[in-house]
Formats: sequence, C-alpha cells, structure tokens
Amino acid sequence: MTASPGGSRRPEADVAGFAASPQLTRALQQILVDLVELHLQGKQAHWNVVGHNFRDLHLQLDEIVDEARESADTIAERMRALEAWPDGRTDTVTATTTLPAFPEGGQSASAVVDLVTARLRVTVDTLRTHHDQVDSEDPSTADLLHAIIDSLEKYAWMVSAENRSA
Repeated sequence: MTASPGGSRRPEADVAGFAASPQLTRALQQILVDLVELHLQGKQAHWNVVGHNFRDLHLQLDEIVDEARESADTIAERMRALEAWPDGRTDTVTATTTLPAFPEGGQSASAVVDLVTARLRVTVDTLRTHHDQVDSEDPSTADLLHAIIDSLEKYAWMVSAENRSA
C-alpha cells in the first residue's frame, strides 16, 4: 500500500520492516565469518610475532584486531536488523572462512607482515565479491561494506609497507 498524498496515516498492519533475502543473508554470513577469522588470526599474529620492529607491529595488529571485531559486530547486528540470524560459532567460522590457515608458533615480523597483508586482502576480496549483490538489494548495508573495505584496504597498505622499499 502506498501512502496517499497529504501524508495520510497508515495502519500498523501495512507497515512491515525490510527483511534480508536468503541471498543477502548468505553474503553477509560469509563476510561475518571472514571478519571473525581475521580477528582471530590477527590475535594469533599479535601474540606470536618476534623480531625487528616487534613493538610497532604488535600494537598495529591490535588495531587491526579491533577493526575486524568491530566490523564483525556491525555486520552481525545489521543481519539481526534485517531479520537474519548471524552464526559466529567457531565450528561455523572454521568450516566456512575463505582465509587461509595461519601458521602455528612464532613468526618473524617480516613473515607476519606478509601473512596479515594477505589475510586483509582476502577479507576485502570477500567484501568486494558480495558488494554488488548486497548493493542491489540493500544500499544501506552496502554503505557499511564501503566503510569496512576502506578501513581494511588502508590497513593492508600500511602493514605491507613494512616489507617494501621505494
């Protein structure tokens, strides 16, 4: 039912909230699990990095972990707002993430730079892969993806700069 000119009152029964389609739900779920996995792998790197530039990288990894955790929360809460059920259980994350496994044990700062940069890029790729479909169904949710992409790409650039020379 469309509102008539002049702003006529609408009956409550005619007002339904927007709900995510199964396709939108699947896209957001994949984004969620990759963000959760990025958070977990970032912590693994944070705890096990050693070597030159340890302190700066250790602190920067906490920034990335915080960003991934906050972004995952944003996506999960958006899913709930759209009547979808997010699944962040460890079994689900492990079974469905697209991020490569993080190596066990201590890692040199140089290796961590490459490992974390790759994982940031994989996560961004997941966001970009699903972006157009999300945007076609729900531009508001796509706006959230834009902000996350921007932030994670910035971190990928900043982290990768550690192993580069001009």
